[in-house]
Amino acid sequence: MSDRIGIDEQSPSVYKSQVGVAFAAKQAAKRAGLDRLLVELVNVRVSQLNGCARCLDVHTRAAREAGETEQRLNVLAAWREAGVYSDQERAALTLAEVVTVLPPPDEQERAYAAAREHLDDHQFAAVAWIAITINAFNRISIVSGHEVHPRG
Repeated sequence: MSDRIGIDEQSPSVYKSQVGVAFAAKQAAKRAGLDRLLVELVNVRVSQLNGCARCLDVHTRAAREAGETEQRLNVLAAWREAGVYSDQERAALTLAEVVTVLPPPDEQERAYAAAREHLDDHQFAAVAWIAITINAFNRISIVSGHEVHPRG
């Protein structure tokens, strides 16, 4: 028996607000011209970094539904070495990782500058919000002890 409390169920109004933030972030990404595949790549990569099994299950499935390939999902953890991502995707993944791990300020500035080469202001902000949002959901799932159930 776990001592975990499903904080999403314990505080449904707070969770509903978080879902609203996620919806707004997705809308910002859409308005900025970012496609669903890029958004799901960010969701999966951040969830990999945070070790959130539940979010990985949800967002790898969502990425496939959006048309993502198995190969690109399989090598996402090593995206820097894989030549299968566009410059814009690489910029978004760079930004998402910095938002997630919060390295020292000089590393942050280098990463932001690299991301800005391929993301305009609206895209930069949208990717940052997507990363912030999935980070929050990763923490909700991990703290709550959300499980991954086999699908048959």
